[in-house]
Amino acid sequence: MQSFEEKPNSEPSQSTDFPSPQVEPKKQDFALKMWLRDLLTSIVVAFLIITFLYQPVRVEGTSMMPELRDQERLFINKFEYHFEPIHRGDVVVFHYPLNPVKSYIKRVIAVPGDDVSVQDGQVYVNGRELREPYVPRRYRDNRSYPDTVLKADQYFVLGDHRLISSDSRDFGPVSRNLIYGKASFVYWPTNEMGVVR
Repeated sequence: MQSFEEKPNSEPSQSTDFPSPQVEPKKQDFALKMWLRDLLTSIVVAFLIITFLYQPVRVEGTSMMPELRDQERLFINKFEYHFEPIHRGDVVVFHYPLNPVKSYIKRVIAVPGDDVSVQDGQVYVNGRELREPYVPRRYRDNRSYPDTVLKADQYFVLGDHRLISSDSRDFGPVSRNLIYGKASFVYWPTNEMGVVR
């Protein structure tokens, strides 16, 4: 018969199996603070990006087909035009001149100082016929617009789908202060993902 002798222990036994009840809440508090810090940082960064750099927008309508389709989602660059000029060919987003609550997206055809006209659907800039590979033949029309020299803050914009587009032929040149972004990148749907050209 085996017997066990119990020996007195001068020091209290210390178990490492379970954390001390006082340590656990401190770890939980620390983890919660770190999570809240990361969440707040993410919100601030997202706010700064959307406010000053890129903003997601949804295309409504088909006036920019085939480059942009109805309900596509894209990012617009709100930062670039603070440092770079607006160029011919840029696809820009602007407040609709006749109702600034609405936003339109069109292609810049002529910039300040340009002499622009449209004759039976053919665009002329500074007396030269404008080549427009972004406008498929089936989307062309035969509308005209009188010869106009753009002022220092004016841009002439047209939709790529000329047959159905409401653009500078209807509401005239767009003032610079109404243009707030450049269409940069389509991110949805994924099969149409890519840089806006």
